[in-house]
Amino acid sequence: MPAALRHYLTITGNYWLFTLTDGAIRMLVVLHFYQLGYSPFAIAMLFLFYEFFGIVTNLVGGWLGARIGLNRTMQIGTGLQVLALLMLTVPDPWLSVAYVMTAQALSGIAKDLNKMSAKAGVKLVARESNAQLFRWVAWITGSKNALKGAGFFLGAVLLSVAGFQGAMGWLAGMLVIGLVMTLTLPGGFGAIRERKGFSSMFSREPLINWLAAARIFLFAARDVWFVVALPVFLVSIGWDFHWVGAYLALWVIGYGVVQSLAPRLLGGRRPAAPTTADGPTGRTATVWSFALTLPLVAILLAFALGWTDGLVISLGLAFFGVVFAINSATHSYLILRYSAEEKASMNVGFYYAANATGRLVGTVLSGLSYQWIGMTGSIGFALLFVVLAGGLSLQLVRLESAVDDGPR
Repeated sequence: MPAALRHYLTITGNYWLFTLTDGAIRMLVVLHFYQLGYSPFAIAMLFLFYEFFGIVTNLVGGWLGARIGLNRTMQIGTGLQVLALLMLTVPDPWLSVAYVMTAQALSGIAKDLNKMSAKAGVKLVARESNAQLFRWVAWITGSKNALKGAGFFLGAVLLSVAGFQGAMGWLAGMLVIGLVMTLTLPGGFGAIRERKGFSSMFSREPLINWLAAARIFLFAARDVWFVVALPVFLVSIGWDFHWVGAYLALWVIGYGVVQSLAPRLLGGRRPAAPTTADGPTGRTATVWSFALTLPLVAILLAFALGWTDGLVISLGLAFFGVVFAINSATHSYLILRYSAEEKASMNVGFYYAANATGRLVGTVLSGLSYQWIGMTGSIGFALLFVVLAGGLSLQLVRLESAVDDGPR
């Protein structure tokens, strides 16, 4: 087996196991603490440090990966996730808000170290062409999200079968396998010889800066109604925990499948999905960002007509998921295409810091908007953020045109 493919499979395998635990933790915390009587806003606050430290970790992690190697940052991230899981195996009386937030902070650091290492690692092993880069990054991203959906379902099942603490123990044991896998990666994988200062983490490249800005609002648009508002809404209209976990799992699995198929879906030169011969462009990101307004407007109109049952939200979310998946796959490819190989880990770290910022904004507003206004308020914020993401993506079109029209 070629070394590049072997390393890609190792990175992907670890990322899969990590993602299963990450999805399971999210579902376990939401359902367990809702069961204990926490309000939607209080549940959202449990994830505050998880998202905040994701921002910091991506900035520091990209710089650290360039210095010590992506194999080491992946190992550190996986080890921290095992520690965070073990922290949550303590009895319920110990699970204060501050304690759970601390465990979630460790989990957030772990998740973003692992994600940055995996995505930047793909840039290093997929050197043959942009087409291969798009296929490999779409596959690792899509399969990861499919497994995150499986993690939602796994978390709901483990909560019923093993209880909150038992579930965390099972997940920690499973992730140790992923940690062992990373030991096969070569030492110094992705490290660069030139020692750059930390200030080099902040991108000075306009394409990357505008893409990161669009990413903030794209992910805020998803999480503002998906993280807290949606599961609480479904429980409030009579769905039990198993059905909520299963539905969210199926949604994320389907979302991941669409991401994996994005290279095929965007393979033709259609007006609705403009691409170059070997990958999507800034115009692709813009078109698909504005397309996200359609399912959100449809749901709001249905709610205005009094159709507030689970079927309406389920159909709207399914359409939203397909369009969002193509958006996300496009963004994940563009950040790698815009990055030179020697700055891949730092640019990816900067970009995913923006991603984490969007998740933080979306998570906090998910609980707050639902508690104050209800599901309509959460979807209204999502619509606003989608429009902002599309508007910012227009700058990618302008900058790409300037590069194409410049001196040759």
